[in-house]
Amino acid sequence: MTAARRRAEPGPSPSRATELFQKISYLQYPAMLAALAYAAKPAFTGLAGVFDDANYALLYMGIGIGLSSLQDPTRTQNEVSRKVWQDPRKGFLFLMLIAGQALVMMVAGLVGSYFAGDSALNQLSLGLFSLGLGMLGLLKTAIDMHEHHRLDKNAADARHPAQETYP
Repeated sequence: MTAARRRAEPGPSPSRATELFQKISYLQYPAMLAALAYAAKPAFTGLAGVFDDANYALLYMGIGIGLSSLQDPTRTQNEVSRKVWQDPRKGFLFLMLIAGQALVMMVAGLVGSYFAGDSALNQLSLGLFSLGLGMLGLLKTAIDMHEHHRLDKNAADARHPAQETYP
């Protein structure tokens, strides 16, 4: 590790708003648990109302993913996430995957809602559309994370401490 790196001051502290949104983003976990509960409910109560439960599962999943987009894009959650966002090619592929999923869900939800004569299928389509909207919010945060952590754009992060060589 170089002497300059050892003496480097920590980055600017996040603003109060950033910290507030970071804390609000933790509400994604109860929303995802609610989605899981609705997804598992038909296994325990029978298949009566399975479309309603699937709709609620999709809605809560969309809300949970939307809430996760409030997190601070300057932070990564784990080492795997850091490696993906630092590599321009892996990050781009991951962004395309998220964009494709969001587009397919929103289009399928809108088309399904338009053509569904049955109200249960219509509601299921709207749940799928809300999941696509949540994925769209996630895409925005993922783009910010990718731009912030890319090694080819940010010279300060070009050498991770684990990659430094010693004389």
